[in-house]
Amino acid sequence: MSRNAKIERRTGETDVRLELALEGTGAGTRSTGVGFLDHMLDLVARHGHIDLEVQVNGDLQTGAHHTAEDTAIVLGQALDQALGDRAGIVRYGSATVPMDEARASCAIDISGRPFTLFEADLPPGATGGFEHELTEEFFRALANSAKLTLHLSVEAGTNAHHMIEAAFKAFARALREATAIDPGESGVPSTKGTLTA
Repeated sequence: MSRNAKIERRTGETDVRLELALEGTGAGTRSTGVGFLDHMLDLVARHGHIDLEVQVNGDLQTGAHHTAEDTAIVLGQALDQALGDRAGIVRYGSATVPMDEARASCAIDISGRPFTLFEADLPPGATGGFEHELTEEFFRALANSAKLTLHLSVEAGTNAHHMIEAAFKAFARALREATAIDPGESGVPSTKGTLTA
């Protein structure tokens, strides 16, 4: 079964082109114009076992907000497309990841119902052109577009880079588990019979 997607989205603020394959190895290049965001997308690809190609041209003269949010929207749309009717997936995934002094936990339900609970006391500032507050915006936009129930918390840490990196790694590991094919599941893992609405 091939679970791939290709999405292009152009607005007055950004031009986003993204391709992904859920059965991957982390291959691909990520180029958003925001160095730290590229690094975080590398983590999602590698730890999520997703082949991910991302090319973004955004209005970075106004900051990274539009680029981060629109990249997340398109990534969520691609996940939604690649998952199709959700038949045969595990559906739920969770992970806790330490990164030196930082620790983050993520739980995902590929529920068809967008919801984000984000808990983190990130220090103010920016890393590699990425304002720390954009972490929540990124995951909220992604969960809305992918129709995920997402609980993500940064439970410990003092270094913003480590805290955000732990969050992205925990998300990637939980997503990998939730999107995996369950050999014991022949249909959609829901008593409703659908996870797409």
